Amino acid sequence: MTRKELINQITTKKSFLCVGLDPDMDKIPQHIKEASTDPIFDFNKQIIDATASYCVSYKPNNAFYEAYGINGLRSLEKTIHYIRSNYTDHFIIADAKRGDIGNTSTMYAQAFFKELNVDAITIAPYMGKDSVEPFLKFDDKWAIVLALTSNEGAANFQLLKSNTKELYKHVLKTCSEWGNSANMMFVVGATKAEMLKEVREIVPEHFLLVPGVGAQGGSLEEVCKYGLTKDIGLLINSSRGIIYASSGIDFAEKAAKEAKNIQQQMTIYFK
Repeated sequence: MTRKELINQITTKKSFLCVGLDPDMDKIPQHIKEASTDPIFDFNKQIIDATASYCVSYKPNNAFYEAYGINGLRSLEKTIHYIRSNYTDHFIIADAKRGDIGNTSTMYAQAFFKELNVDAITIAPYMGKDSVEPFLKFDDKWAIVLALTSNEGAANFQLLKSNTKELYKHVLKTCSEWGNSANMMFVVGATKAEMLKEVREIVPEHFLLVPGVGAQGGSLEEVCKYGLTKDIGLLINSSRGIIYASSGIDFAEKAAKEAKNIQQQMTIYFK
């Protein structure tokens, strides 16, 4: 998906919501586990069907599939194929947090962009330029670089200062020189909303993937106050708050209700 196509979907739907698909067998409703031979896929399918009208993106987190071995990976592949076949306008992010030396990153890029056919993958930039560049060589695909995350441990490294400037700022500045606003985004946690002003001073045009709204306590209003651009420039991710809104037979209905609520809050940011 190109930047222009993504912006068009955001404008058309008046939404910049990304739904995280993080299936946990301990949380998937019991009636699905009892009736299905592939409860992960069937859970995802119902969540997707219920929320597709309210979001522009889906973000399966690889850990929640890899944890179940080859069967989990098959469920991931089926989930991506289902979105591709039925909701072709949705932006698919593999939340895999890859990043390794060049030839290994090239193989990761091929696995996700060619074999799984996702639009974007999250990247850990710690190993530097040669670990990120292979993901930028695919047309209409995106590298989403971890910059300022929402977890407590982010302070261990990301906020450390080098030459009076926090490490995450060096990451933003340097990585933005490797890619551009049409093939690179950055992860900035919603719980760091007050720091988005400084983020935007460094990357004013890049899209930001923002996790942490909802279950982690991030505020949509605060994120938009500091992070919005003329093209919106944000993908707000919500996972647990949507997909586990209910553990009963009404789980898909409740997920739709939560997604719609967030989307309706977003409409005020469109003129």
